[in-house]
Amino acid sequence: MTPHPHERITFRQERWRSACSGVLETAGNTFLLLVATRHFEAGAVAKALVAAGGSTGLLLSPVVVNVAQRLRVPATRAVGWLLACGAVAALVAACVPTSAPALYAVACVLALATSSAAIPLMTQVYHDNYPAERRGKLYSRTFMLRIAAAVVFAFVGGQWLEPGFARLFPGSPLAAQADGLIGAVPGRFRWLVVAFALAFGIGAAAVRRIPSNPLPPAAGSHPFHALRYIREDRLFRQALVAWMLMGFANLAMLPMRVEYLGNPRYGLSKTAGQIAILTLVIPNLARLLLSPVWGFLFDRMNFFALRITLNIGFALGIAAFFTGNHSWGLVVGAVIYGISNAGGDVAWGLWVTKFAPPERIADYMAIHTALTGLRGVVAPFVAFQIVQHHTPATMGWVSGAMILVASAILIPEIRVWRLRQAAAEPPAEPPSE
Repeated sequence: MTPHPHERITFRQERWRSACSGVLETAGNTFLLLVATRHFEAGAVAKALVAAGGSTGLLLSPVVVNVAQRLRVPATRAVGWLLACGAVAALVAACVPTSAPALYAVACVLALATSSAAIPLMTQVYHDNYPAERRGKLYSRTFMLRIAAAVVFAFVGGQWLEPGFARLFPGSPLAAQADGLIGAVPGRFRWLVVAFALAFGIGAAAVRRIPSNPLPPAAGSHPFHALRYIREDRLFRQALVAWMLMGFANLAMLPMRVEYLGNPRYGLSKTAGQIAILTLVIPNLARLLLSPVWGFLFDRMNFFALRITLNIGFALGIAAFFTGNHSWGLVVGAVIYGISNAGGDVAWGLWVTKFAPPERIADYMAIHTALTGLRGVVAPFVAFQIVQHHTPATMGWVSGAMILVASAILIPEIRVWRLRQAAAEPPAEPPSE
């Protein structure tokens, strides 16, 4: 089998970029929000802005694609520009005085948005540089590296913010010495944000080495021209409606995990290291182990049955995490969330390939990405306003109910999908005599 001329260099550089993306994933999911809570004493609006940073990039991704199409720049060059801007924004966030939480929040939003806005551009690169028969395999390998990097950096970053090696390794002189060295570093959280800026920079340098072509010309006159497919494709529309309910509930509770564990108001007051373990290390370990399983099921299961299974997992994970009264409830919730999130990674990234005509996959994905960004921007704001009047446990039950409603919407579509797949199968050949 002749390898694609750009496959090797793309895979090599993409491994570097994926590792950096894993580091940055911990920034958006936990650390930047934890810094906003602990060191900037940010209010509800500022914390919601930080939590919505990555979703802002998703929401703006159709605009980014449209600009890249009009400028006719190679896709990886555009991604490199975005990540370089993210590095600058992260450096600004690292230098902001603790008396200016609003400025810190804006810098975080700009940094996180640059990374997520690049997703459609990289999808085009995967299509062009990876052969179809190995595209999924190559993509999954780099994605697992991303998860592994997130696990490692989550642990290290948690210990960096609040030294705890001596507690983890009692009696170890090396652990005690490491705690002493870390504890002596002034403004430790700033160096953690600088590490995120470095990850942006390395990612930008790696992606610029990947060969790519300019994006094909836009199919419409404005960035959101593909919205018409929601009206024209009923099955696509039903899936988006259900995904909006489920995604809104899930994204509303995601930043609440850090708030619930770290805010003394709720009585848990976990350390930075414990928060990192419960929100990053444990879920990502489960995610890493189960990703191949969900990939196997995605290729073989009825899509709507798969989506309902994942939804039930998310609902159970939220309920266990926010309503359990003991540490085991937090751990069980984190594990179930990680297992469900592993399947969510595959379903979120590939489901439009099961719906869209081959020439319209990018258009369908752009709409899916933008709607994900929309709910990701709105949900944290709603969550941080509601939590001022209701407990996280109450919010957890409401979110779980929303996810179950989303699943109920999809139940009739299981049969529709089965009939659609049967109609698409070629007729069986008559037996030879």
